Amino acid sequence: MLSASVRAEDLHPSLWRASQLAHGRTRVVDTGYPALSAELPGGGWPLGALIDLLVQQPGIGEMRLLQPALSALGERPVALLQPPQVPNGLGLGYIGLPLERLLHIKAPKTGDALWSAEQILRAGSCGALIFWASSAQSASLRRLHLAAQSAETLFVMVRPLTVTQEASPALLRMALRPSAHGLTVDIVKRRGPLRVEPLSISLQPTPVLLSRHARLSRRPFAETAARSLPTEVAA
Repeated sequence: MLSASVRAEDLHPSLWRASQLAHGRTRVVDTGYPALSAELPGGGWPLGALIDLLVQQPGIGEMRLLQPALSALGERPVALLQPPQVPNGLGLGYIGLPLERLLHIKAPKTGDALWSAEQILRAGSCGALIFWASSAQSASLRRLHLAAQSAETLFVMVRPLTVTQEASPALLRMALRPSAHGLTVDIVKRRGPLRVEPLSISLQPTPVLLSRHARLSRRPFAETAARSLPTEVAA
């Protein structure tokens, strides 16, 4: 048993006491929501690691939830891989994500999307990668988590709520459900004790961010197809 004066993370950064949130050397970016940040190891979204956001359906508010962190990353590009609908340039600009920062990546096959995600993570050229994935094998998740560790990219996979019980190498897993004023957030996995009670996160109302009828500004949106790299929803 560790003495009270010895911190588990001092012995190894991957160790922590089960009764406490981990305080290792992983860099984080503030979530922008004090109640949520207080529940996360290090006080924010971990960088250089896989984060799982599990949703009832894409577009329930994941982009608005991530917006403060994306803004905090400065001018570094944000890659949107396989978003459920076309990114709406006007809506994204409204929340402070101008088109010149965004890279929209289309992938005709799951394998192409996974390959694209790995290349982006290993290159480390993007401040964030948000990857909407309907399915992914455990081996693929482990490979992406390992690739994420090669840089300090904010790497978020948005996946179906139905995979909650499946194993994942993600350092952080959260289940998101829509509520009257934003989202109800259940922390499924974190480096620390379980949290039984869900969090209520208020989100600022915005124009539609992802839509099959999205209107882009006349400035060309940065869009690329996979393998070329070195329902209306309000996300």
